[in-house]
Amino acid sequence: MNYPSDSAARHGLTCCHICHSTVSLPVASGHWQCPVCAARVHLRHPHSVQRTWALILTAVICYIPANIYPIMTVVRFGRGAPDTIASGIVHLAAEGQWPIAILVFMASIVVPILKMVVLIALLVSVQCGWRWRLLERARLYRFIDVIGRWSMIDVFMISILVALVRLGAVATVVPGVGAAFFAAVVLSTMFAASSFDERLLWDSAHE
Repeated sequence: MNYPSDSAARHGLTCCHICHSTVSLPVASGHWQCPVCAARVHLRHPHSVQRTWALILTAVICYIPANIYPIMTVVRFGRGAPDTIASGIVHLAAEGQWPIAILVFMASIVVPILKMVVLIALLVSVQCGWRWRLLERARLYRFIDVIGRWSMIDVFMISILVALVRLGAVATVVPGVGAAFFAAVVLSTMFAASSFDERLLWDSAHE
């Protein structure tokens, strides 16, 4: 499929991210002020690839201890065992809570891994200048961006795991180290998705 080689950026035109007005700016400076809302605008997000790589690598590094270390420890009558994400899913399934177990599995394992893999693939495609399936890759990024808006559901799943435990006067829940790493994964992937400029997909292909 042939894509047009011309673009608004080649004519020094861009869109304000605040009010969505069309702004004409000098290509040499790389930034200007929106005449409508006075916001600073750019032809492309500055250092988009570098920032996205840094955030994705942070998420990948934090994801390992998030799954190794316990998310929480439920103590009943002075006895308790720490639970990781995987063991929590297994316990939910063993108790017959299959819908919740599937929801936790999707939100805490599938979605974070999917976001990280897709963003890494998009970054590699930009740096390699791939022309392969540009439209499909752009749509894939938009899908990941939409998922990113609901990324906090990953953290909510931890709350659901706690709520499912029938707490009483003799039971307590102690958060684990894994919860902090997991929150770091959620925030890193959210910021990475927002830092990536999908217009770079088309720019690298045209170059």
